[in-house]
Order: sequence, then C-alpha cells, then structure tokens
Amino acid sequence: MKRILIVINTLGMAGAETALLELVRHINPREYQTDLYVLLGQGELVHRLPEHIRLLNRRYSDCSVLSREGKKLLFSNTLRALAARGNLFFLLPYLAGNFWEMAGKKRILPDKLMWRALSDGAERFDRVYDLAVAFLEGGASYYVADHVKAKKKAAFIHVDYTRAGYTRRLDRDCYLKFDRIFTVSDEVRKAFLKVYPQCREKTEIFHNLVDREGILKKAQLPGGFSDSFQGLRILTVGRLTAQKALEVSVEAMALLKKSGENVRWYVLGEGDERRFLEGKIRQLGLERDFLLLGAVPNPYPYLRQADIYVHASRYEGKSIAIQEAQILGKPILVSDCSGNREQVEPMEDGMMCSLTPEGIRDGVQALIHDGDLRKRLGLAAAARSFGDASELEKLFCLLA
Repeated sequence: MKRILIVINTLGMAGAETALLELVRHINPREYQTDLYVLLGQGELVHRLPEHIRLLNRRYSDCSVLSREGKKLLFSNTLRALAARGNLFFLLPYLAGNFWEMAGKKRILPDKLMWRALSDGAERFDRVYDLAVAFLEGGASYYVADHVKAKKKAAFIHVDYTRAGYTRRLDRDCYLKFDRIFTVSDEVRKAFLKVYPQCREKTEIFHNLVDREGILKKAQLPGGFSDSFQGLRILTVGRLTAQKALEVSVEAMALLKKSGENVRWYVLGEGDERRFLEGKIRQLGLERDFLLLGAVPNPYPYLRQADIYVHASRYEGKSIAIQEAQILGKPILVSDCSGNREQVEPMEDGMMCSLTPEGIRDGVQALIHDGDLRKRLGLAAAARSFGDASELEKLFCLLA
C-alpha cells in the first residue's frame, strides 16, 4: 500500500481547505494510506475529514484561526515555533532581509514572513512517504520541501503568486525541490512561471474537484435568510480580507441605494477586516442594507435563495465560491481580475465589471432591471462543467 502525506496550513473554512476535503474524499483507502498534517494545528473543518484520513497533529484545536481564541492560539504557536530548535537565531537574517524588501515595496505582510518560522518549528516525522503533497503556498510548501522525507513531492498553487506577496527570496527557491507543481487555473500557472520559469516542464493545471450533487442536496436543507426582506438579495461568499476588496462593494451598495434600488447585500465569511468594514458600513448608513453574517456551516441555502451573486475581488486563483454559485444557477457578477477571468464568459454565463464602486453598481443594476438576463445567465452557469475525480490521476501518476 502506498503512503501519502498531505500538508496544509490550516483547516479553516475557506476555498482551498474545502477543495482539500473534496480531494481526500476520493482517495481509495484500500490503495493508499493517507496522513494529514495541519501546520498550525487549527481549523473547524477537521470534523469533516473522512475516517480514512489520519491526522498526525499531536495537538489540535477546532477553533477558527479568525476567532479571538484562534488568534491567541496562533500567537502562542508562533512563539513556540520561534523558540524551537533555536529558530529565532537562524531566522533573524531571513526575517530582516525579507522585511526590508517588503518595506521597499510598501507592502509588509507579517503572515508571509512567519510561514518560514512556523514551518521550521513544526513537528517532524521520521517515516518515508511515497508521495508528499503541499496543498497550499507558504508554510505547507516550505515544510514539505525541507522537512519531509518522500520519494516524490508535489505542491499546489491556489493564488496569483506575485499578487499574494510571495517571492523566490521568501521561498528560498523551495519549488525547485518539487517533482510536480499543480496550479488551479491557467492564469495562476502563468503568474507562477514568471517567478519560477525553471519549473515550466513540471507545472500543470489541476482543476478543483467539486461535488455538484452534494452542493445541490445541501442547498435544500433548512437554513438561509431569516429576515423578511422583499426586494432582490445580493450575496457574496468569502473571507473578510483585503484580497476580497469588500469595501468597494460597500461603496457600490451606497450608490445602489442612492439610485433607489430595492436590494439588500449579504456577505458570508469572517476575517480580520470585519471591524474596518463595519466602520465603513456605519459611515455610509448601510447598517440595514449591507449585512456581514459571518461564516456559516452550510452556505448553500443562502446561495439557492439569493437573486444575484457578486464576487468582486482584487485577485483570485480559482474561486470555489464562484463555482458553487454557478452550480446553483445564480446570475454572477465578477470583477475583471486574475482567476475570475477564467471562470466567467461575459454575457454568456455571467458578467464582468471593473473593481470600482461605479463598475459594480452598473453591473448589478443591469441584472436588477433585466429578469430575462438573470435567468439566461443562471441557466448557462448551471450548465458549466467542473473538475471531477479523474483529476486525481495527475497526482497518482507520480506514484507509478
């Protein structure tokens, strides 16, 4: 029986983590013994792991990394990692060099700086695997590249690499150590290869596996909107982070209300920009119009009940949330950015707009005032095809 190790940074409620759960669900336990190591030892999705997946973490917390308790735990884990094996002493030149490089670009990303410390201070395992998989950028990739013994190693890239803030200096060229690199879209592949052109021959696209039937079933479960709003409902699903640019959507909502549109905007997700967004919502008087509902275990009843789905972000890899909205036949408006451009054919199965309040407003208004357009785009979105279990052959061929 072949032995596989998969490493991911957290098991929080986000797109890549959801994609991982769907992937491991299709691994045959009679053919492969699969271990999972969660670098931060945190995340609420741990309870959704299939029984045949063995979690290696000696310490694990199911609290969200975005909760107050989760942030405290993350801080303590970071301190422990810095203290382990004298890491702080060896990491000081690395941290300082990358800090000043980020400062020169006027974009300091503490989380990217700390992935190396968390990787070097994490648990180590003596066993040799037939295949080790880093399912996320940053810490998981550094850990598999440097601290895992495996006959073959593969890495997944889920984001526009440079837009997310990664560099070869930050990575210490870790991707040169992998036998195969999978990107979730062609745009992600192109962005990655601009940084690592030497990896061209071993880089290929691996489409996220999507459980269409499961999503359709879960959408029929109890739940969804609990208010009595009678207008059109706009929905966005995503983390409250700078990448998702939700402050622009808040400003777009202010323009929609100024135009007298009978709409209400809901956001499912949590993140470190909540306080900032709440302040902006209050500033624009949208407390009853733009609602941050937080993360929910089952977003699909909300998606089914929504009239319009909007995903206006700064950059993407390949959004699971967009794919879920498409499966449920929603008319979709996305921003014109990397990732999104591969997921929507403008005016065929969705719409695209500039990432400005005016651009989002115009796109939403076109959908508000044309019911036939909403219906046509929704039907076309539901007819799209998505990645299935056959994608796994790209991974398993490394074990041949």
